[in-house]
Amino acid sequence: MQRRRWAGPLLLALLLTAPASFPATAADAAPPRTDTAAGAASVPLPSLSATTTQVASGLKRPTAIAAPDDGTDRLFITEKSGTVRAYHPDTGLAADPLVDIKAAVDESGNERGLLGIALPPDFADSQDLYLAYTALPDGAVTLARYRLDESRLEVLLSQEHAENSNHNGGQLAFGPDGDLYWSIGDGGGSADPLRSAQRLDTLLGKVMRIDVSRTCGELAYCVPAGNPFVGTPGAREEIWLYGLRNPWRFSFDRADGSMWIGDVGQGRWEEIDHLAPGRGGLNLGWSCYEGLEKFEGGDCKAGETYTEPVFTYSPYTGGCSVIGGQVYRGEEHADLAGGTYIATDYCSSTVWALRPDGQGGYEQAEIGEMPTQVTSIGATVDGEFYVVNDLPGGLHRVSFAQEEPTCRVDRTVTAWGTGATVDLTVTNTGSTPVNGWTLEFPLALGQTVVSDWNTDLNQSGNMVKAADVGHNATIAPGASVTLGYLADHTGDRSSPPRFLLNGDACAIGD
Repeated sequence: MQRRRWAGPLLLALLLTAPASFPATAADAAPPRTDTAAGAASVPLPSLSATTTQVASGLKRPTAIAAPDDGTDRLFITEKSGTVRAYHPDTGLAADPLVDIKAAVDESGNERGLLGIALPPDFADSQDLYLAYTALPDGAVTLARYRLDESRLEVLLSQEHAENSNHNGGQLAFGPDGDLYWSIGDGGGSADPLRSAQRLDTLLGKVMRIDVSRTCGELAYCVPAGNPFVGTPGAREEIWLYGLRNPWRFSFDRADGSMWIGDVGQGRWEEIDHLAPGRGGLNLGWSCYEGLEKFEGGDCKAGETYTEPVFTYSPYTGGCSVIGGQVYRGEEHADLAGGTYIATDYCSSTVWALRPDGQGGYEQAEIGEMPTQVTSIGATVDGEFYVVNDLPGGLHRVSFAQEEPTCRVDRTVTAWGTGATVDLTVTNTGSTPVNGWTLEFPLALGQTVVSDWNTDLNQSGNMVKAADVGHNATIAPGASVTLGYLADHTGDRSSPPRFLLNGDACAIGD
C-alpha cells in the first residue's frame, strides 16, 4: 500500500472498499449522556474559539506533559532524547533537566525516544514518576518507574519492537481506578504486517492496565483481577483494549471517568474513540477496519465484535495524524468549554471539538488552530490546558473565547433507495458582506456526489468544497444563498455535520 506523504519532518506515522457495519455500536462504548454534565458548557460548539499563547521555548522535540499534584504548580515535559524538563508559570522553563535517562533511551528513527509520562496520585510523597520510552539497545518499548529522590530507573515491563521504528504509542495515564494504563502501537510498518493488533499474545496494538502500587510474584507490578483476559489461554493478561493501530494519546475524563483515545490511521481515516468507564476487552477494529471503513487486506475474524469510533476525519482536511486530547474540566473557561473534548492534528493543526449531544451522538466543530506540529495536550492540576509542539519546541497555554458564527447553514435532505438530494441554505449572520465564498463540509462514509446546482463543487475523499458561481458570490448581511447536490449513498443518508464558510465555522440550523 502506498505510504502517506508527509508535509515535513514528523515525530509521528504516529505517528506514523466497501463500508461494513460494526456489530458493536457507539452506544455500547460511550457512556450514556442525556443532558449536560455538571460543569458542562451550554455554548454551541461553533460559537467556541480556541487560541494559544506561547509561554516557553527551547524545548527539544517535546512529547508529553504531566502535572504533579504537589502544590508547586509545575508542569513536567518529556523530550524525545530522554530528558524531563520542569516549567513553572512564574519562573519559566528550568535550564537543567529534572530527569535525564538518555543513556537508556533509543531515539533513533523519527518516532522512537522518551514518549510518555504519568504521575501517581501519591507523587508528593513517593516522588515516583512513570516513563514510557523505546530502550537501548534493541528499541523495545518500555515502561519504567523513575525514583526522583534517588535518580533511579526501574524497568517494569517491556515489549519487543525491533522490526520497525514507528508506531510505538507511548501514552501513560492513571485511570480513575488508580491503575496505570499504557498504550503501544501495532509494531509499525504499513497495514499491520505482524497482524499484531488482533492478536492477544502480544502487547503490540493494545492499551494495557496494570497495578504499579504492589508486586506479584516475579512481576514488578500486579495484573488487576478484573482485566478482561485474565485466565485466557495464550493471552497477555495485562491487555485492557485491543485492535489499535497507534494510540499515541488517550485520556480519562475527570468528571465521569470515561476514556478518550486518538488512534492514528493508515492514510484514509483518523479516529477518536470514547469508551465508558470500566469497559475493558473491547476490540477497536484495526486492522479489520480503519475508522468506519473496512480495511482492504485487513485482519478480520468471523464472529468478532468491533467497537466503532465516535468521530473520524480524513487526511483530505490537510491532516495526517490525530493528536488525542482531553475533556476540558478547568474553571477559567468552564462556561465556554466545560465538558468539551479537544483534540488536534499534527499536520493541519485543526482544533477539533466534540461534545455529547444528549441523544447518543456528538456535536462537532473546528474551532481554531494550534501551533504547528503539536504532539501533546496536557492539563494542570486545576484542569487548564497546555500544548507542546515538536518543532520548533515550545510550550503554549490554551484559551477559549465565545465568538458568534457569522454564518448559518440549514439543511434539507430527501433520501430514497441509494440516492439523496441535499439542499443547503447559507445565511450571512455577520455584519459585513461576504464577497466570494467557499463552503467546506464532510460527507458520511459511502456518499458520493453525482451532480450539484448553484455551486462549483468538488469532492476529494469524503470532503467537499463548494464555491460560488459568480452570480451568487456576494451574500449581504442577513441574506442567504441556496445550493445543493445529488448524491449516491450506501446506507448512511445523514446530512453533513459541520460546515466552514471561508474557513470559519458555521452554526447548524435544520
